[in-house]
Amino acid sequence: MKKDTTNNDLTVKEKILYSLIGLGIVGGGVFFGRKLVVKSVANREEKKSFEDGTPATYAKQIKMAFDNDGWWGTDTEKLRSTLRDIPSKQIFLKVQESYKKLYNSNMITDMSDELQTTEYNEMLQIIGQKPDKTGGKPATSGAAYLGWAKRLKAAFDKSYGFLPGTDEDAIKAVFNEIPTQRAFTVTGVLYQKLFGSSMMTDLKGELEMWEYNDYMKIILSKPKG
Repeated sequence: MKKDTTNNDLTVKEKILYSLIGLGIVGGGVFFGRKLVVKSVANREEKKSFEDGTPATYAKQIKMAFDNDGWWGTDTEKLRSTLRDIPSKQIFLKVQESYKKLYNSNMITDMSDELQTTEYNEMLQIIGQKPDKTGGKPATSGAAYLGWAKRLKAAFDKSYGFLPGTDEDAIKAVFNEIPTQRAFTVTGVLYQKLFGSSMMTDLKGELEMWEYNDYMKIILSKPKG
């Protein structure tokens, strides 16, 4: 008498189907489990952002600059201000780690996507001028002058689509940072060596006369050094 195996034995097709279903369930569980872990990490990091001056606070401010309250583009002035407030390269690395925890994304990659090349270069120079550790000595004079020269060139080279333009906020930020008239002169010398043109001539070419005079008042109000 032939044994009825209808309910006991599965066809090859059925075995494959059930295996795929099982893998799908396991894979879905792993996916949703990972999402819960990422969300939990983000929530813990979010609590740290309510305290002023923490890496999480800086990371959140940077993301807010990228989002720009829903408006098109990035709030470069806010981004610049936040990066200038970060006290050292050591803290900047912690800001990157916090950003990853908060948004599950690479901050430097997001920054390069959000900014024009000239703006991105300016932001990198701001970080490059910081001391390695909090409380440590700031960048050497040579590195500081180099950073200022490159940031000014980036500000001069800014464009709006296919139209050339000038990042006046970036120029003002550099002028406010330069401590003395002598430091401004040395920055001009380095600018000439780097880019083969006069910093003052380029500055005059980028600004209206009244703007140029206002910017120079910032420098002339500083000690001679």
